[in-house]
Amino acid sequence: MSATAAFIACALLAALAVFQAGLAAGMPWGRMAWGGRQTVLPQRMRVASLLSIALYAAFALIALDAAGVVEVLPGLLSNIGIWVLTVYGFVGVLMNAISRSRPERLVMTPVALMLALFFLTIALGV
Repeated sequence: MSATAAFIACALLAALAVFQAGLAAGMPWGRMAWGGRQTVLPQRMRVASLLSIALYAAFALIALDAAGVVEVLPGLLSNIGIWVLTVYGFVGVLMNAISRSRPERLVMTPVALMLALFFLTIALGV
């Protein structure tokens, strides 16, 4: 089950990476991200979107490693990492849920919740 959770989490992270790439390229999706204050992100926020893509790749690696799909990280780092991602995921749920942006609340809160639950599933080894 952990491997399945890791694969689904990776699919969600890949979808978020595509979304962030679109934001970085100037797509008018800004109302669903970064607090929803802009439709098209300013340059500094576009850079942040690009950095998010790199973070999502690291998150995917941690999830796959913690689920035992790949072995690239030391066991302790993998175990700590998945718990950090779990906590980060639930903080993300809260942050999206309190966003001033209705589109961000409606779209990103459920995505963040799904990721947090998949990370928790991996962390628990279920």
